[in-house]
Amino acid sequence: MGIINYAPKILDPIPGGKYVVNAIDYVVNWARANSIWPLTYGTSCCAIEMMSSSMARYDIARFGSEVFRSSPRQADLFILAGTITHRMAPAIQMLWEQIPGPKYVIAMGACTISGGPFIYDNYSVVRGAQNLIPVDVYVPGCPPRPEALFHGLLTLREKILKETCRHPWHEGRPKDVSTMDRYREAAKTWAALEEMKDEEMAEARAKFKEEHPDYKSTFKPIRVKKEDFPEVPRVPFKRLGLTQSELFAKLREKFPEVTVHTHSEDPIEDVVAAIPADRPLEVMVRPEDYLPIVEYVKGNPEFKMNYLIDVTAIDYDDHFDMVTMLRSLEHGHKLFLCVQLKKDFSIPEEKRATSLLASIGTISHLYPAAEFKEREVYDMFGINFEGHPDQRRIFLDKDFVGYPLRKDFTHPQMIRRPV
Repeated sequence: MGIINYAPKILDPIPGGKYVVNAIDYVVNWARANSIWPLTYGTSCCAIEMMSSSMARYDIARFGSEVFRSSPRQADLFILAGTITHRMAPAIQMLWEQIPGPKYVIAMGACTISGGPFIYDNYSVVRGAQNLIPVDVYVPGCPPRPEALFHGLLTLREKILKETCRHPWHEGRPKDVSTMDRYREAAKTWAALEEMKDEEMAEARAKFKEEHPDYKSTFKPIRVKKEDFPEVPRVPFKRLGLTQSELFAKLREKFPEVTVHTHSEDPIEDVVAAIPADRPLEVMVRPEDYLPIVEYVKGNPEFKMNYLIDVTAIDYDDHFDMVTMLRSLEHGHKLFLCVQLKKDFSIPEEKRATSLLASIGTISHLYPAAEFKEREVYDMFGINFEGHPDQRRIFLDKDFVGYPLRKDFTHPQMIRRPV
């Protein structure tokens, strides 16, 4: 479409050429506004709403935007839907540069527009898509519904219809040419006539009511009673495998120091028996018992915990709670092991934020998936896993300083939340 930008230079000097340029603007903008092809790209959770807009319930095809393109070379619109991180920023800028002009950008959702809830106490989120690439339309919400995205799409349409090849969008400022475009003037005249008709109809209705105060319409709405659906009977939860009490009793026979976290003064056995049947058994174990317990519950045929759900951690002032979640695929029962790891306060205070403050043995030789899950805990909390075959950062750069999910973490790009 770049050749159209030369139309004013060629046609404006010719008598009547300006009208021809305006006509070209109208036809080209009409075509662009009714066939905006978005790029298939979702930055975060708002992309779920963007995806649902293309389904049959909302049908974005009504607006000519059903053709989501997988290549930026074939797209016109870049919908930034969700949180944007600094690691993602170069890729977004590269994709935007690869989209041929004229190209448009919609910022969808609070996180895209300003950083949303991540604007404070966060080092990794870009605080506004406008800091990366030019944004044409902002669609607020958390997340915005598909109807809100459609409103943004219609707003973008109005903006496209105001473009002119005399001042192309991708070269700078879109210009409102409604005063020199006879088609826009005709549209305004038509809108004024429709408004006059509405006013005349309102006056006619008011006059009729004055002349016929007792008039009542013969139309009566018929209320259709909805069919009552029978209530679905609730099926009681049937627990698979051993109960919590059975798991706890067998585990305590082998490891007497195992307990559960409770503020109740009732006996531990009663507390465990009161756990709902659909909840896993969560036990507190000593660091020195952690590896033996994992080996025991995996190898014991009554437990047979052969599936690792996750390994995660929680940071407290003086310790970490590391939680390992296990499940038996054959029996169905679950067991969560919580280990309290005391922080090493012998490290000088000025170095603690960038130091490994706790250590525990790895279970990657028992569960291969633990290799990646332990790397994530190391990357985010700075917990050392002794014997790990490949302990290095998994999400952050290798030269990143600090551990982001610890309470002592600081970063130059972070804005502290005002208290």
